Amino acid sequence: MSKQSTDADVAFIKALAEILNSNDLTELSVKRDYAEDDSLDVRVVKQANVIHMAAPAAMSAPMQMAPTGTAAPVQSEDPAQLPGALTSPMVGTAYLAAERGATPFVTVGARVAEGDTVLIIEAMKTMNHIPAPRAGTVKRIMFEDGSPVEFGAPLMIIE
Repeated sequence: MSKQSTDADVAFIKALAEILNSNDLTELSVKRDYAEDDSLDVRVVKQANVIHMAAPAAMSAPMQMAPTGTAAPVQSEDPAQLPGALTSPMVGTAYLAAERGATPFVTVGARVAEGDTVLIIEAMKTMNHIPAPRAGTVKRIMFEDGSPVEFGAPLMIIE
């Protein structure tokens, strides 16, 4: 390719980026044919800035009037917000045992010590042992063995 066609391609890509911005688009793909065996495939993508913010450390539960007329705390609908919730530190596939047919690391009602392996998350062909964040009893397991999990998804409750 000549220097002139390279400069024209750069100008073309800049024009596509301007179209992307001026029309509030997030992605634009174009194929530009020059000759039978010469073409330019361009994909311009605008990614939004993602800001991760930590939740406030301690907030009081909202209050609701009980039938007796006294105030009672409202139960959180989000299991990840429950005390003792173990949330997924990564995206992957969660397993309760080291291999199929093996004894699970934990079951509901099992006592665990801080640091005990309670499950494995496979991510990018790597088996990541997930430790218990505190000593206690497994009250709930909120995923199915071998199911995909998202970052921050509640996996179990240990109280």
